Amino acid sequence: MATTPAKKTNDHLANERTFLAWIRTAIGIMGFGFVVVKFSMFVKQVSIMLGHETVVQQKGHSAVIGVVLVAIGALTSLLAFINYKK
Repeated sequence: MATTPAKKTNDHLANERTFLAWIRTAIGIMGFGFVVVKFSMFVKQVSIMLGHETVVQQKGHSAVIGVVLVAIGALTSLLAFINYKK
């Protein structure tokens, strides 16, 4: 059974749509990582504006979680590219 040019085109376009969906997902994960990193700073700023006494927490996990999310997003985009090229 021979593959027609229309079938190859449809397959290629489907692969591109899937690749772009994975890239959008990766960008979303990385964006969420940036939000998590900045969240503790935002909470501190709001508490200062409201006049509450702030307790400086030295061992926050938001930075680590945010960096991990950005790394997962970058890995997702790399794996999407590899899968697309296959």
